[in-house]
Amino acid sequence: MKTKLKGIFKARPPSPRLLIPLLLLLLFIPLTLLITLTHDLPDVDTLPDRLNAPSIRVEDRNGQLLYESLSEEGGRHTVLSLDEISPHLQQATLATEDRNFYQHPGVDIWGIARAFWINLRGREVLAGGSTITQQVARGLLFTPEERFENTLRRKLRESLLAWRLTRRYTKDEILALYLNQSYYGGLSYGVEAAAQTYFGKPAAELDVAESALLAGLPQAPSLYNPLLNPEAAQERQRVVLGLMEKEGFLTAEERELAEGEPLAFTASPYPMEAPHFVLWARAQVDDLLTPEDLKSSLTVRTTLDLTWQHHAERAIQKHLQTIQEDKSGLGHNVHNAALVALDTHTGAIRALVGSPDYFDQEIAGAVNMALTPRQPGSALKPFIYAAAFDPAQADPWTPSTMILDVPRNFTLQDGKSYAPKNYDNRFHGPVLVREALASSYNIPAVAALEHIGLETLYGLGADLGLSTLDAREESDLSLALGGDEVSLLELTAAYGAFSNRGYRLIPFAIASIHDSQGNLLYEAAPSERTRVLDPRVAWLISDILSDNTARTPGFGPNSALLIDRPAAVKTGTTSNFHDNWTIGYTPGYTPDDTLGDTPGLAVGVWVGNTDHEPMLNVDGLSGAAPIWHQFIRTVLRGVPETDFDRPPGLERVRVCTLSGLLPSEACPYQRLEWFIDGTQPTQVDTFYREVEIDTTTGALADADTPPEHRRTVTVLNLPPEARAWARGEGIPLFSDLDTQQSPNPEHPLLIISPGPNTTYYLSTDVPAATQRIHIEALLQGEAEAVTLWVDGEEIATFTHPPYETWWPAQTGEHQTWAEATTPEGDIIRSERVNFTVKAKSDE
Repeated sequence: MKTKLKGIFKARPPSPRLLIPLLLLLLFIPLTLLITLTHDLPDVDTLPDRLNAPSIRVEDRNGQLLYESLSEEGGRHTVLSLDEISPHLQQATLATEDRNFYQHPGVDIWGIARAFWINLRGREVLAGGSTITQQVARGLLFTPEERFENTLRRKLRESLLAWRLTRRYTKDEILALYLNQSYYGGLSYGVEAAAQTYFGKPAAELDVAESALLAGLPQAPSLYNPLLNPEAAQERQRVVLGLMEKEGFLTAEERELAEGEPLAFTASPYPMEAPHFVLWARAQVDDLLTPEDLKSSLTVRTTLDLTWQHHAERAIQKHLQTIQEDKSGLGHNVHNAALVALDTHTGAIRALVGSPDYFDQEIAGAVNMALTPRQPGSALKPFIYAAAFDPAQADPWTPSTMILDVPRNFTLQDGKSYAPKNYDNRFHGPVLVREALASSYNIPAVAALEHIGLETLYGLGADLGLSTLDAREESDLSLALGGDEVSLLELTAAYGAFSNRGYRLIPFAIASIHDSQGNLLYEAAPSERTRVLDPRVAWLISDILSDNTARTPGFGPNSALLIDRPAAVKTGTTSNFHDNWTIGYTPGYTPDDTLGDTPGLAVGVWVGNTDHEPMLNVDGLSGAAPIWHQFIRTVLRGVPETDFDRPPGLERVRVCTLSGLLPSEACPYQRLEWFIDGTQPTQVDTFYREVEIDTTTGALADADTPPEHRRTVTVLNLPPEARAWARGEGIPLFSDLDTQQSPNPEHPLLIISPGPNTTYYLSTDVPAATQRIHIEALLQGEAEAVTLWVDGEEIATFTHPPYETWWPAQTGEHQTWAEATTPEGDIIRSERVNFTVKAKSDE
């Protein structure tokens, strides 16, 4: 059987007729493949003619030059030999892009496999699959169309070119080509351009940390641009440093030192107007154009007005010099400021100053403080009240809503007590929202935030473009006084929505980009109109913030907030004097209007120190407001003034000035107030009461009081929470005259501040002597003396109300109480109240 099978399957020699075509086919396939791969393959000898040398011209809105880089004038594309490039940068590039660069013939099979494995594990592009030589071939020899093909043919042609380049040039020459031609973002081609753009130094002087950051940029220049995405850039830098350690270029200790090194970004010594703005705009070009367009010479027309920019710079420098030359000789420790000016119709940035001097390393001048988030202090208050005014809410407030500005303890989410105080350490009793917002009282603002809720404010902030105002687990009512951080640019844009009747304002810097042939590559489209505020709410906020009478109690009648035209303005100061702000705007038209050349202007100013050092006795009124005042008056000189255009749906009603309700016959002080239709008050004022008193006793007259001893007077009938304040102000109260109101026999003497179990937090940035706790007692009845105690020590004694003092704060658990001596000589003691004082670092 086996023999038979062998015979059946015995191989027969192929027929000559079949063998010849088969051989021809085997020769034809590789020949065809070779012809396909080498057809129109670029000649490596043409490489010198293909070197990148793009230029860029950045102009203001009127075509005035801000910055220009021309290759023939030794601009940003400077070619260096390898020995002129930092060895750290060479090592970082090799570790990141091509670890076997000096061993392979242009193509590294094992490197491709390794990169695939690293990227698979990291789920992102951590290492490139092409060798440095392949990247040079692809970037400099291929046409734009083939460069971005994702085909096997392109990869094979790229590999063939890499092999030819390796035969034509030395390894050092190829590495130098890569370092001189790679794109590092910000329109910087080559390492010298990148080193000057980001660090203001030659490529030869780059240290390990700087080199690692630059070496990580070519993979995704826009994503890792440190001027736009510092966190992503730092994370990419850590990856590169890790690869350098793995390849033996660094020890673990050297890697850790480089990771901890703070990088100081600066500009090159090339002439540049508005450097913060120009570098920021240049970085945006990467996202607006295709990679191929970026290789062209470009003209970037921005929204900046160079004349306005110069006014802004001079206003900042002049005022900082004035503060630093204080005649007291003490100084105020103020070294930095920023300014943003926006067209509130379009969002176009007309001026942007990131610091007084970009090149001053002592103040970290290269940091763009117009984009850096900082605590806004009271500058968030208009948004709190805007949310409270929303007529869509169940219980909307109005400018006439009364709030008690008296000592008060608010309960936080964690059960702790929060006792805010006003900037002037005073209380103002019953105040209407108009005065509370215009004069920037703190306690009413916290009450307003409690009314609307944190989520409502965070939602409105997001709608207005405040991207860093995020709800966090530790967020609480202190947000009303600026607990979170926002950038000056976004905060100014958010205020712009009040100017344009409630439309979100999206700031932008680039109007158009053309190539060297004049072809339009990009043009800013009109931003999408999104209404985020009821136009009536926007107008009410503007009306309040432009009311000089309403802000006089807080700022005086002739402050720097008053200019020669209608303008709404608000200040902000953090409690530790790290930051102060002034944001203001003029009336503007909306996207629905066609009023020609009268757009509104929103101007924001920040003053402080980049390193968070506290200023000394500088607030928004004395720090930022004079800069705002000088700039806005200068740039609007000769521009016709306009009023805030009142939208329909608002009604004006006369109210009682103290309660905000409809005036009774007894109300002596009245005013007209604006209301969104449907929110007008319907109740009549009950604060003012006309009563008859017995002139012999001072008490209310009764049936036994003869006519000659009767006198009609007007007294106040305030809520119990406000009575201690009123007595301290010497205001006659109905409750003190009404003998029918029996005192509380169980607790005639109370500690009303601090509240039970209140926790206070001290700041390490403010002198200890200025940090005090408000202690106040309330007595029903008369006393010869009232004494306040803390921890068994007498701290103050009073013979008449108010019974209050400020106790120097000390960390620890404390207890306070009051003792009163009655006219009969009896001693009355209040219940004891516990409170805690902690250092800020204790949390």
